[in-house]
Amino acid sequence: MDAVIIAAGYGSRLRDLSDSKPLTPVCGVPLIELGVRQAHAAGARRVTVVTGHEAARVESFLADLAQRSGIPILAERVSDWSRPNGFSVIAGAARVAQAGGRDFLLMMADHIFSAEILHRLARQGGSDRGVTLAIDRRVDNPLVDPDDATWVRTDEQGRIRAIGKTISPYDAVDCGAFLCTPELPEAIAEAIAAGAAGSLSDGMQRLADKGRATTMEIAGAWWLDVDDPRAHALAEAQAPGQLAALYG
Repeated sequence: MDAVIIAAGYGSRLRDLSDSKPLTPVCGVPLIELGVRQAHAAGARRVTVVTGHEAARVESFLADLAQRSGIPILAERVSDWSRPNGFSVIAGAARVAQAGGRDFLLMMADHIFSAEILHRLARQGGSDRGVTLAIDRRVDNPLVDPDDATWVRTDEQGRIRAIGKTISPYDAVDCGAFLCTPELPEAIAEAIAAGAAGSLSDGMQRLADKGRATTMEIAGAWWLDVDDPRAHALAEAQAPGQLAALYG
């Protein structure tokens, strides 16, 4: 299994703390290092990081991290990192295929998770789905920023019916971790061809409409989107206890 981590965006909400969101430290460890190590611990043999803003700095750090950790890390730079995140998914998936892989864990560079979430998610594949999304049914989770969250509406079998930042009603929140087949980047490309902006959610909705997008409920496990100073302060306070294996 491969992993793809999206790390191309500008990170405007963390600009007061860092010029590069992926390199923003949480208790001394950059977010991108936490992501790479989490993916590897979940079973990823190789990690592809999609870079864009501050790409040279991020890629230099990744080269050093690969040497220090022994984890194979590939960097895939997108030429226009201002475009929606679906373009990063397409680029990362193409690099996975080029390296001989197929299915992959997909993560956001600013999301961190307790080990059980990714470990379970990596084992959720099946012929009945093109993608599996980790979801949190605690829609009032105090760690979630409701103004930035991506919401999910599911059916009785846990399949996604709708996904997006403005949908209503909803019964879960997107945790930012996916187990993907090549169907997801293909769906994003189809959505773009049909006139969509090209977000990850555009592709997810297209798969949902085909009955090919399902979910894994995290059952109260810890996760955090480190997207602004408030979330960063929470991460500084909670991450060492929640990610003990990564912090030693």
